[in-house]
Amino acid sequence: MKKVLTTVAAGIVLSANATLAFAETKLTLSSWLPPTHPVVKDMIVPWTKQVKEATNGRVTVNVLAKGLGHPKIHYDIARDGLADITYSVHGYTPGRFVMTKAVEFPFGGDSAEALSVAYWRVHQKYLSKAREHKDTQLLSVFTHGPGLIHNSKKDVTSVADLSGMKMRVGGGVVNDVATSLKAVPLLKPASKSYELLSHGVADGTLLPMESVMGFKIQDLVKHTTVVPGGLYNISFFLVMNRDRFRDLSKEDQAAIMRVSGEAFAKMAGRAWDDADNAALKAMKANGNEVTVASDAFIADVKKRTADLEGKWIKEAKKRGVDGEAALAELRQITATYNK
Repeated sequence: MKKVLTTVAAGIVLSANATLAFAETKLTLSSWLPPTHPVVKDMIVPWTKQVKEATNGRVTVNVLAKGLGHPKIHYDIARDGLADITYSVHGYTPGRFVMTKAVEFPFGGDSAEALSVAYWRVHQKYLSKAREHKDTQLLSVFTHGPGLIHNSKKDVTSVADLSGMKMRVGGGVVNDVATSLKAVPLLKPASKSYELLSHGVADGTLLPMESVMGFKIQDLVKHTTVVPGGLYNISFFLVMNRDRFRDLSKEDQAAIMRVSGEAFAKMAGRAWDDADNAALKAMKANGNEVTVASDAFIADVKKRTADLEGKWIKEAKKRGVDGEAALAELRQITATYNK
């Protein structure tokens, strides 16, 4: 009888250990974009699958059916633990994230993949010294494709054509760029583009090519001006609640970071490049007018925005960051990425 009880007890212990070994950590992710948007279907959802695979099923990430608030508070949603993981645009909260402007200046490049990978590397080497994400676990930073000019009024072929036009912008450097070009910036999330344009509040919007189709505004903005290298770019973050991350085992923390960081930046950038190319074809098929900025237009943009980088470099120095070196390395990596 004693032997039987010992065997039963041993079985209970083994069963309990097995249950603990396969205990699953379930994380929530708040998403403010529609499920069909490339950020969700081609970046966030694939990443959640990679997390599950990398942790051998120990950690799963559930994308909530509805976002928990306005895009501009999504960093705080993760910081405060309302959701475990969030993503959004740094510029939606002006003045809060200064170092992330490094990737947003005009003419950053034509490939979101190259720029996003360069951005992560430069962020880790230089920009992270400012500790702007210190109250969360930064999982990755990335950018969309080159920012372009889309409007409902006319073919924009010069800076003069933009004067007085009400343009939706996402905040950050793009707000300064729009102001420098004498446009009237309307600081609103990209997801508000349709509403602003359909009601005549905005004359146009500054977005990458993909977003015209992604937000279904192709019939509202029939004129697009492509600025080689991009008129601007936008910095995005992917963050996790710091305590939830620390509660994970070291093994699972490392596994999550293997599929985050540069790996996520690369996947996100490539997905955006593919979406931009597909959108260009769809817009042309829709009859939208697509114009490439002339050399004179580009030269005028450079002249009017020349002081933006210098001001940022001074701000970076105040925060202990070598902004000049960061920009130089960002551009060097981006330029040589595909070589």
